[in-house]
Parts: sequence; C-alpha cells; structure tokens
Amino acid sequence: MPEIDRKKLAILRALDTQGEPLGSSRLAQELANLGVDLTDRAVRYQLQQLDEAGLTESLGRAGRRITEAGRQELADASVSDRVTLVISTLERLTYQTSFDLATRQGKVVLNISLLPAEALDTALQVMRPVFLAGLCTSDLIAVYQAGQRVGDAQVPAGMVAIGTICSVTINGILLNYGISMESQFGGLLELAGHKPVRFTDVIHYGGTSLDPLEIFTKGKMTSVTQAARTGAGKVGAGFRLIPATAYDQFMEIADQMAQTGIRGVASVGRPSHPLLEIPVPLERAGVILYAGLNPGAAIEEAGIETTNHAMGALVDFSELTSYRRL
Repeated sequence: MPEIDRKKLAILRALDTQGEPLGSSRLAQELANLGVDLTDRAVRYQLQQLDEAGLTESLGRAGRRITEAGRQELADASVSDRVTLVISTLERLTYQTSFDLATRQGKVVLNISLLPAEALDTALQVMRPVFLAGLCTSDLIAVYQAGQRVGDAQVPAGMVAIGTICSVTINGILLNYGISMESQFGGLLELAGHKPVRFTDVIHYGGTSLDPLEIFTKGKMTSVTQAARTGAGKVGAGFRLIPATAYDQFMEIADQMAQTGIRGVASVGRPSHPLLEIPVPLERAGVILYAGLNPGAAIEEAGIETTNHAMGALVDFSELTSYRRL
C-alpha cells in the first residue's frame, strides 16, 4: 500500500479507537503515538480526502468521526499494513513501560476485555481459577465502567472493560534493566499435570495482524478454565528470547516481579538449549510467558461475548488492584 494510504489508514484507526470525534490537533497527537508524523495541516488535507471518499464525516467544531464505510475499510485493509501498526504498538509500549520494581510506581501495559455490564460479576467469578492457578501475567486487574476512559479509548454505553496486565509489561521492565527480550511467537501451550508440555499451535508476531491469543480465543481453541481447574488444557503463552549473559539477572528480576504481583513466567530454558523442543540460538535463553489475556479467554469460554484487545492501554500501576478485592 502506498505511503499516503498508510497515513489514511492510521487516521481511520485512531478515530475508530477513540470512539469520539477528534479535531486535527488531537488526531496529530494520536498519530504520533502510532509513529506517524503529520502536521495539523497535513492531517486536515488527509481528512478532506477521507471525507470525499465517505470514510469520515465532519461534525463541525467537534471534529471528524469515522463512518461505517471507514470501519469496513479498516477491516479490509491488507495484512501487511496492519502488521506494521501492531509491531509499532508492541515496540512503542515496551519502551513506554516505566514501572519501577523498587517503588512499585510507573506505567504498565494492559489487555482490555469489553463485555456487557450485566455480565461483570459472572466474569469475575470465571477469572478467579485462572488467577489462582497463576496462568496469566498477574492477578492485578482494573475495572472501567461505561463512560470511563482507559488509555485512549472510552468504554461504550452498556459495557464494562476489564484490564489485565499484558506480558509486554515484562519486556518493558527488563528493558529498564538493560535486558532486551525478543518476542518470537504466541501460541497455545498445552499443560499436563500443571506443567507446560508443548506448543500445539503458534503464530509468529511478525506475520499476523492480530495478537495470537485474540485469534485463538475467538476461534474457541483455548481451554484455560479446564487447565486452571485440572492442570490439563491449552492456554495462551508467548515464546521469548533473552541474552544468555542475562540469564542469572533475569531470574533475580523474575523473583522481584513476583513480589509486586507480576508473575507469568511459565518456563525458562538453559542458555543455548531448546525449550519444549523449540530451537534456541546460541548465546540466547528461551523464556515462556503465560499470556496476560488468558483471563479474557476464560470469560469467552464461559459463553460471555467479549471483545478482547491485547496491548489495549498504557496505564498507571496504581489503577490496579487484586481481583480478590472486587
């Protein structure tokens, strides 16, 4: 897709994410967060063309909003262009994670699960076994009611949003310690006897337009609740690589993270050795992290219709609380 079309796609995505009309100045700020550098004047020019194509409409001083045709254009956008934005988001959020283990302050990345407000109590009960079994990044969550903002989006009327800590937060914490964690792929991790056995399905992060667990969840491929209750089932997990020289430091940091409520490490391999039969390059060590979206998958398994957004928001750690308090 030509570069000018990528800019239009980014504008449509920003308008769709916000769920409210935006002016050119606000749009320019949102685009900057996506790595698209446009001046207010350039944004107005792009919006004029989008208006003419029927993909956006002007609401006067309130700004522009996306039309149904614009949403369809997003849905029909080529995979390669959406991949670019997903990768950009992952990298941006890794660098923007500022959570400090010592002070327990700073920003963390949340996954967002949208569901009907009347289903909230049931959803919290469904997630409980997943938290107890430790099959996610953390048992700390945030609940946002209709009209509240979470990150850059507003919770729609009649809905509630549950935020769970995304495993990308761990990438960010490690980066703050000078350790680069490479995200290889997301997949379905089979458990037996409460222990990881193998990956049954994998999707490489560099070849998908959606977070792998979003795909597996909507495809009804997970059995997170069963795994939490019996120790056998399929859950979402990510495969990462760290430098072999950082192995000991990583183990220490993992212990520190656990003390703050951020866990999620399913398995760590020996440097330069395969992990669950997954090849690991020389001078690297494999790490498997439970997906932060596994609680959302459990909600979907219970028959509650959800809309899940991996890496949905960057929020302050103070907004989170233990699920036990809800």
